[in-house]
Amino acid sequence: MKSGVLISIVILGSLLVGNATFAATDAVRKRYSEYCSVCHGDRGDGRSHAQQGLVPPPRDFTDQAFAATVTRDRIIAAITNGVPGTAMIAWATEFDDAAIGELADYVLDEFVKGAQKIPGDVRNPDEFAQIYRESCSVCHGDDGTGARWGQESLSTKPRDFTSVASQAELTRDRMIVSVANGRPGTPMPGFASQLNPQQVEGIVDFIRARFMRPVVAADTAVASDAHIGGNYQDQPFPHDLGGHFERGRALYFVNCVECHGTSGDGNGPRAYFIFPKPRNFRDPATQRTLNRPRLYSGIADGVIGREMPAWSKVFSEQDIADVAEFVYREFITANPAE
Repeated sequence: MKSGVLISIVILGSLLVGNATFAATDAVRKRYSEYCSVCHGDRGDGRSHAQQGLVPPPRDFTDQAFAATVTRDRIIAAITNGVPGTAMIAWATEFDDAAIGELADYVLDEFVKGAQKIPGDVRNPDEFAQIYRESCSVCHGDDGTGARWGQESLSTKPRDFTSVASQAELTRDRMIVSVANGRPGTPMPGFASQLNPQQVEGIVDFIRARFMRPVVAADTAVASDAHIGGNYQDQPFPHDLGGHFERGRALYFVNCVECHGTSGDGNGPRAYFIFPKPRNFRDPATQRTLNRPRLYSGIADGVIGREMPAWSKVFSEQDIADVAEFVYREFITANPAE
């Protein structure tokens, strides 16, 4: 990644709401991930660590007011010439006209159009990722396991959505009631005054999809809050995928070592500039919580509150499974390569 990236792409601004025929290629997704996401974020909402140090902050492409006024010509001009008074630099010396046009179309199609969806629409996962980040993660943690301060300070520990007990006990209807009305006798408040019914259902569906993927078969589930139980560590990848260790190794050393390091300890060359620090796969606590499905999810969807991007925008499902297989066997279980 270029060293100038941290001072770039603050206002990839302004797109024409249209161009329905644009189809993003892996190349343009990778281009955005490598050159733009460090400021604008993997979800185009400007929520990156660069946000704290740039004035004005990076452009939020998902903002509805912005989406209502942008033009394609304006974003092309911003990428080509930069934006005076901001950290947005000119990219005309790096990209040709065609590449700049593809970036503009990608931002329009991927982020701006999403901003025009009706609030509360459960088909807009980015809305619920933001709701979770702003209203839920303070207690339940960025990864759904429960924030450390809540575990240590609250009279009733926040629910760990990833636990075996949660998988077995929490039905969708029960969670909707809890989010809307709170849980008497616990610090869990009701959100019915802040979220409409569609948003309440949407945040529940988001939590269930992101954190509550079954970790054991129904007949082996145990009533325990432990992360490890039944066949937790032996769960397969979703979509009947099989991971290829050696291919995953090659992908890891091209795409992941800058943050996670060659030994998986989170001390790659970029780690110094990242907070929170990249995941240390060698940490025993991490090894107890990560299996193949959770690694796959984290690589595919990114991790809320961290600089971990959503690689599903760049990698195929098979690529993701291959990287996850390498990480799982090389660092999580420390099994030697077959």
